[in-house]
Amino acid sequence: MYEKFNTLDRFFISIMQQRSISLLRIALGIVFLWFGALKVAGVSPVADLIAETYSFLPAQSFLMVLGVWEIIIGIGLIFKIALRTTLALLWIQMLGTFGAPLMAPHIFFLGGNPLLLTVQGEFVIKNIVLITAGLVIGGWQVKPEEARSS
Repeated sequence: MYEKFNTLDRFFISIMQQRSISLLRIALGIVFLWFGALKVAGVSPVADLIAETYSFLPAQSFLMVLGVWEIIIGIGLIFKIALRTTLALLWIQMLGTFGAPLMAPHIFFLGGNPLLLTVQGEFVIKNIVLITAGLVIGGWQVKPEEARSS
């Protein structure tokens, strides 16, 4: 019985090792494609949050640019197109999301306490997982420059 479990365990670990990074890349791509499409279609649930946080920018234009940007990231991830550039776009976009709490902390933190998150604060903090997923993808699926030229 123990040997059958070990064989099954090794089989599933092998499958995970072979497919997990590609699946992570595709899943992350779907998230960006979906969120971007919602912005472009004008039905994003975060439109008001973005407009309030980045009130110094024209809301509709900014949402459209951000939506197209996210769609480009999504397509790049799903189809593994220009992955180095795609990941750079992802990380730049993520920097923007972490800038939001700095510009409007009252929206993201209860009583100004950075340890007490609002729903919007949780929405931003979860982006740590998206950034880390991008790092994993980049670490495993982007070839170093010298390897690409040979």
